[in-house]
Amino acid sequence: MKPIIQTLDLNFQGHSETVAAFLVVSNDEVALVETGPHSTFETLKTACQAAGHPLETIKKVFLSHIHFDHAGAAWTLAAMGATIYVHPFGEKHLIDPSKLYNSARQIYKDEMDTLWGKMEGIAPERLHATQHGEKIPLGNSEMIAWHTPGHAVHHIAWQFEQDLFVGDVGGCKIGTGIVVPPCPPPDVDVEAWVESILLMKNLPVKRLHLTHFGQVTQIKKHLNQLERRLKRWANWMKPRYEKGLTANEITPQFQAFTDRELTRYGIVGEHKAQYDSANPAWMSVMGLMRYWHKKKI
Repeated sequence: MKPIIQTLDLNFQGHSETVAAFLVVSNDEVALVETGPHSTFETLKTACQAAGHPLETIKKVFLSHIHFDHAGAAWTLAAMGATIYVHPFGEKHLIDPSKLYNSARQIYKDEMDTLWGKMEGIAPERLHATQHGEKIPLGNSEMIAWHTPGHAVHHIAWQFEQDLFVGDVGGCKIGTGIVVPPCPPPDVDVEAWVESILLMKNLPVKRLHLTHFGQVTQIKKHLNQLERRLKRWANWMKPRYEKGLTANEITPQFQAFTDRELTRYGIVGEHKAQYDSANPAWMSVMGLMRYWHKKKI
């Protein structure tokens, strides 16, 4: 039986094609790649049920990384008996998410619950810290873990035969729009990201699956554009950081810079709202400022 990959639209904050999870069916085994945030858990549950694979039947969950929009509902799947496959650097934060959660609450404040929902700890026996190049059996095939830092130190791109689930290291591209790099703090590393892009270019895959959002078949074109835009954004930030401007001063400038770029490519209205929901500009300001700060010290 040919493997099946199904993209599940989690309708994050009422926007379609913004955050995805993926069902992977291989022979008689079903897995989930990404869980989305806990705030979209009911949508995930309904989508899996409609696909004929209730959450209780899913015993393997593969996370690209531990950010809330990718892993926030992982604890619910673990509580149902699933094993959660995660980067070794992310494992401790899933066992005890208090530091991760409390740091995020300082940023999102009253919006924390609406945006992300709850995040509870996962029992260590339900976690598997996955090594670079490790192969996890799935049905009559396997998932291969490729450590791909740059967006986050705890990032994995998961290869399933000729498909690659790229989380955020493969960028954000919604519909016919352009690809943009999500650059949140604290781990953005342009040089590491470029190395990860090179790794992905050289893998024997035919399709990229973006959590934000959907499938890409023109892989080298997509990744080349991602690399160019990542470098352009970082270089835009550098002189402003070196001048000592604050995040509050830089954010409206960066917002205008990215808005002009989106508008130039016809991304307006609801399409732009999807981009803003998946990859808010203010978050990349904080991440890129921190990147240049770490380069300086």
